Amino acid sequence: MEQNMEKLEEKGIYILREARSRFKNVAALWSMGKDSTAMLGLARKAFLGKVPFPVIHIDNGIDFPESYDFRDSLADRWGMELIVSKSEIRPEMSGFACCGANKTDALKRTMKEYGFDALIVSIRRDEHGIRAKERTFSPRDSKFKWNYKDQPEELWNNYSTKEKGTDHVRVHPLLDFNEIDVWNFIKLNKVPMNPLYFAKDGYRYRSLGCTHCTVPLKSNADTLDKIMAELHHTKVEERSGRQQDKEKAYVMERLRALGYM
Repeated sequence: MEQNMEKLEEKGIYILREARSRFKNVAALWSMGKDSTAMLGLARKAFLGKVPFPVIHIDNGIDFPESYDFRDSLADRWGMELIVSKSEIRPEMSGFACCGANKTDALKRTMKEYGFDALIVSIRRDEHGIRAKERTFSPRDSKFKWNYKDQPEELWNNYSTKEKGTDHVRVHPLLDFNEIDVWNFIKLNKVPMNPLYFAKDGYRYRSLGCTHCTVPLKSNADTLDKIMAELHHTKVEERSGRQQDKEKAYVMERLRALGYM
């Protein structure tokens, strides 16, 4: 396991450093979830203990109180430049007004306002069938659209750069990680974590959205070791507590194509 983690870390660090060197104005998305927080921990390993780019939180105003507390305390502790972008809650195509295309609209405004040309995102291929189609360096056009049918080849760690007609490039340093890999990285590197992931009164959150579209799952895993042990034998899907992922695959595919995180 340690050898595999070393390879994953090396590749993730390489990707982060490549993004920083290739693009003029880089930012990262942070949901206060385990993956995006682990990604920021990886960035600190890549850049001598600092997160050298702004961190964006798309805030719909109804995240968990614990998430807001965790955001503010860790941003201060790690000295991160935090950008909070407010999103509206209104009907949209996925049926989830809180965490669907409305967050993408807020992200579009923020990207334009600050002129970011690359966005680091913490998605993993194993999370969802649609995310499995992603590339490590994934171009988005002026409307934030992702052309999943025509993507650049990525062979032998040769990644494409920003091409003509591209608004920005999504960068995915955790793409090859799986859920256990993320928790292993968190444990080995002592990355602080949102307390909602640890069981309380027989329940914990395994995947975090906001208060309107995320439900806890039965669990007694209240430590890192217990969480990792639980993952080795559970048959429950990681995102089973995320209501949005229960929708048909084509809805998620359309949202991803339109720029949804």
